[in-house]
Amino acid sequence: MTNLHRRSLIKALGASALLSALPTGVLAAKSLRPLYIDGLSFLPDSLDDLAASGLSAYLCDISAIEEVKQEDGTLNYKRTYNACIKSIADAGKRVSDNPGQLLQGLSAKDIKNARESGRTAVFFQIQGADCVEERLSQVDEFYQKGLRVMQLTHHYGNSFAGGALDSDEHGGLNLPLSPKGYALVDKLNDSGILIDLSHSSPQTALDTIAASRMPVVQSHGAARAIVNHARCSPDQVIRAIADSGGVFGTFMMSFWLTTSSTPTVEHYLAQLKHVARVGGIDAVAIANDYPLRGQENLLKLNNDNAEGVKEYLDWWHSLRAKKVLGFDHEPVHVVIPELNHIERMSRIHDALKDAGFSAADADKIMGGNWQRVLQQVLV
Repeated sequence: MTNLHRRSLIKALGASALLSALPTGVLAAKSLRPLYIDGLSFLPDSLDDLAASGLSAYLCDISAIEEVKQEDGTLNYKRTYNACIKSIADAGKRVSDNPGQLLQGLSAKDIKNARESGRTAVFFQIQGADCVEERLSQVDEFYQKGLRVMQLTHHYGNSFAGGALDSDEHGGLNLPLSPKGYALVDKLNDSGILIDLSHSSPQTALDTIAASRMPVVQSHGAARAIVNHARCSPDQVIRAIADSGGVFGTFMMSFWLTTSSTPTVEHYLAQLKHVARVGGIDAVAIANDYPLRGQENLLKLNNDNAEGVKEYLDWWHSLRAKKVLGFDHEPVHVVIPELNHIERMSRIHDALKDAGFSAADADKIMGGNWQRVLQQVLV
C-alpha cells in the first residue's frame, strides 16, 4: 500500500469514527454553538474572551521563551525545558482553577464536551522542540502535563529540524530533518502528540511528512504562491500535509497574506481558496497566532496599520540583511482590520458563506477539519 493510499484510508477511517462518536441529533441540536476551532492562540488575560470568541476549542501555545542573541546579531527565542515545564504546569493550574470556562483538551472527545457545556477546550502546544533538551523521555513529561501538539522549530533551526528563516533566497540553507529529528518524530507518533510543521523549512516539512505514521499539520501559516516569502509554504508542502490527512491553518498576520497595500477579508479568503485548490477542502483550516482579541498593539491603535507595522521593522530589516527570501519587500500592514477582532471566527464564517462556500465546506473550514485530525492523532 502506498503512503498516499495509507493516508487516504486513515482520513476516511477518522471521518467515520468521528461521525459514529456523535450521538444522534447532536449536529442538529439548536442549543449547540457552531463548531469553531482555532489553530493557534493563547490563554487570555480575561476569561470573558473565551465566550466572546465563540470558540469551542483551540490549540493553545503555552510556551515560555528565553531570548537568545545569535552570532549574526539577530534574535531567536528558545523554548527551553526549564521554562516550558514550568509554563505548562502554570497553564494547567489556570485551566483547572477555572472549570466553568476552560477544559484541558486531552483527546478529541473534549471538543464535544466543551461544546455541549459552553466551555472552551484548550489543547496545549509548544512552538519548538528546543524544550526536549537532554533525552526523548522529556516528551513523556510534557505529555503527562497535558502537551498534545509540538512544533518542531520556531523560525530558526535547532538540533532536530531546519527553520523557515534559515533558508536564504537561493534555498542554500534549506535544512532537512536531522537524525535526532527522525527519532523525535517517532517518539511523538508513539506518544499521541500532533506534529506541527509551522516555522519549519520546506525540506524539514517534507522529511517529517514522509517519516510520520500519523497526519501532520501546519497550525499557522500562509501560501508562498501568493506571498513569496520564507515564512510562507510552497504548494509542495501544502499538498503533502493534505496527503498525510493533516490540515493547513491560515493565520492572521497580513504581511504574509498579501502584498497589496490594504489588506482585506478577500485576501484572507484567497489564501483559503488556494489551500483548497492545492490540498482539497479537507486540508483548509483557520488559525490566529495572536491573542483571542487580536494583535493587542494594533487594537490600541484602532488598527492603524501604518503606525502598527513599525514595531516589526527592526526585526524585518535584520532578516533582509541576511537575504532571507521575502524580506526585501517592505511590510506596510500587520492585520486585516475586520478580522483583528474577538468575533473574527463568526466574521470569517459569514464571509465564507457570502463567497459561495457550501454550508458543509464552511463547517469543515471553521472547525470540522481540525476536529477530524485531533480525533485521528490524539490517544
